Amino acid sequence: MTLRMDNVGIAVEDLDAAIAFFEVLGLELEARMPVEGEWAGRVTGLGNQRVEIAMMRTPDGHSRLELSRFLAPDVISDHRRAPVNSLGYLRVMFAVDDLEETLTRVGAAGATLVGDVVRFEDAYLLCYIRGPEGILMGLAEALS
Repeated sequence: MTLRMDNVGIAVEDLDAAIAFFEVLGLELEARMPVEGEWAGRVTGLGNQRVEIAMMRTPDGHSRLELSRFLAPDVISDHRRAPVNSLGYLRVMFAVDDLEETLTRVGAAGATLVGDVVRFEDAYLLCYIRGPEGILMGLAEALS
């Protein structure tokens, strides 16, 4: 039986910029460290990998985002600008308390709106944004 989802991982090129962006969004840096060696490569299947990770925590403490910058082996694929109908990773959705204010804040940090802000019934205001390195994210404000 699954107990919970522990974290979502996103590979980035500029770890400092990604950390700074997610801090603007409201996440807190929980830990930053190297992950390397034979044991790590056995988990990922990448052999003798070297990765620098940053674990970001949501303010409620229930969710985490693991940002990874791969140093070795070389990155072999780039899906950051894939459209939302691409197979594989789609997006991470964050619940926010004020969508307009959040868009202003993350827009100043370089995020761009993908489509429009839309109202889903009387339940949510929703939108997709692209953050650092084109990472696709969703934002949702509950209306009730």
